[in-house]
Amino acid sequence: MTVRRRLRSIRSRLLLFISLALVAVCAAMALTTVFVQRAYLYGTLDDRVENAVERSLGGTAPHPRLTADLGFPPEQGDPTGMLAARLDDDGDIVGAAVVARENTTRRLTAEQRAALAGVEADGSMHTRSVPGLGTYRITAIDREGIRVLVGLPMDDVRQLIRGTVIAEAIIAAVGLGVAGCVCAVVIRRQLRPLGRIAGTAVEVSRAPLAGGRPGDLTRVPERDTDPDSEAGQVGAALNHMIDHVESSLTERRRTEERMRRFLSDASHELRTPLASIAGYAELMNRGTDRIEPGTAWRRVSAESARMTGLVEDLLLLARLDEGRPLQSAEVDVAALVAEAVRDARAAWDDHDWRLELSLDAEPLVTGDAARLHQVVANLLANARVHTPPGTRVVAVVDTRGAHCAVRVRDNGPGIPPAFLPTVFERFTRADASRTRAGGLEGGSGLGLAIVAAITTAHGGRTDVESTSGRTEFTVRLPLAAQTPMAVSREGSGAWADA
Repeated sequence: MTVRRRLRSIRSRLLLFISLALVAVCAAMALTTVFVQRAYLYGTLDDRVENAVERSLGGTAPHPRLTADLGFPPEQGDPTGMLAARLDDDGDIVGAAVVARENTTRRLTAEQRAALAGVEADGSMHTRSVPGLGTYRITAIDREGIRVLVGLPMDDVRQLIRGTVIAEAIIAAVGLGVAGCVCAVVIRRQLRPLGRIAGTAVEVSRAPLAGGRPGDLTRVPERDTDPDSEAGQVGAALNHMIDHVESSLTERRRTEERMRRFLSDASHELRTPLASIAGYAELMNRGTDRIEPGTAWRRVSAESARMTGLVEDLLLLARLDEGRPLQSAEVDVAALVAEAVRDARAAWDDHDWRLELSLDAEPLVTGDAARLHQVVANLLANARVHTPPGTRVVAVVDTRGAHCAVRVRDNGPGIPPAFLPTVFERFTRADASRTRAGGLEGGSGLGLAIVAAITTAHGGRTDVESTSGRTEFTVRLPLAAQTPMAVSREGSGAWADA
């Protein structure tokens, strides 16, 4: 209801504003028309008065001593209502008459003559109200001692102006009424989409976002998202905002689910060595003969080391998630991978370890050498743990293009397709298909997650491709500089010795 009241208020304000604007425009036009017409009519009347006084002066000039002669010969055809007067040397009226109907004249009364007194014979125009006759436009001139005063009635002109004002007022009122109705209809139609948009916003604001499912939020109808109209742009913007809210909610739920799964898996991983340590400690405390003290201490040390490694991995991931800066230096990736392959061959001689280099530029990247070594070591350890003895594992360093790529490829059983999208997530295992090395305990499921996190912190990305008999992990890092190789080693094949 609040939104509807707000829309009605906006509609009322728009109507008021448009009405005031129309009133101002109509008033300006009416006043301009009245002033122009008034000036034109008064100017025409003044011209008629000047012509009349000239004619009257021409009629009295042959008889200068006949002061009663006012120049009203019948043939002149003077208009009805015209008045004339003769003035003496002192400006006093000595004779005055008005043209009545049928070209007859009638002498002015003393009161009427008094209303014409005081007019200078200088040819200027004056407006006087004559009792019994109305308002007159008069002028007086003096030529060779003959002074004549002439006046014409203004009532017709004033009535015409008054009628024009009334007609324009009526026309303006009707026009404003029609324009107001049209504007009300147009504004109502134009604001109708805003009402629907506001209704959608109200529904979204009332939706239980904390417990609702993504995709349940209401959208603005497509007809109200036309980008060619202002209301459509608002509707489209609201839909984009709702999409962003839903995507944020979806990502938040995914994060919460990953966090819950992460905490569950971490608790499980930590509980296993803790239970083992507690069991062996209890056996040693009882002094039982079921197990030798040395064996118990070795198992406690092994489980403690396992738990310590898990905690260190978790701390490393936490630091990378926080975006803590890593050490930055120029790292030779080829040398780093060769060292990791040598370490793998020395530690696990039950696999066939190979190194291949395909270099167009010096394999130099900017980053933390220890962490990058951990990336390669984790990829090699992952290949060794999840493939049977005798599997060939090939580490490839490739500097084609603007990136340095490190690929770890093996010919093991492969990763099930269902696990590929989540292979770099934490505590992910696909042991059902990729055989672990016999007799070895599995890892914590954090190795590939650490690979992805460290690579991302260095501005790179990770990929994996896997089919039966071929699995390849790829790490791409931006090169520090494009330096041509003095001697190209591309296509040199497999290097059996790292």
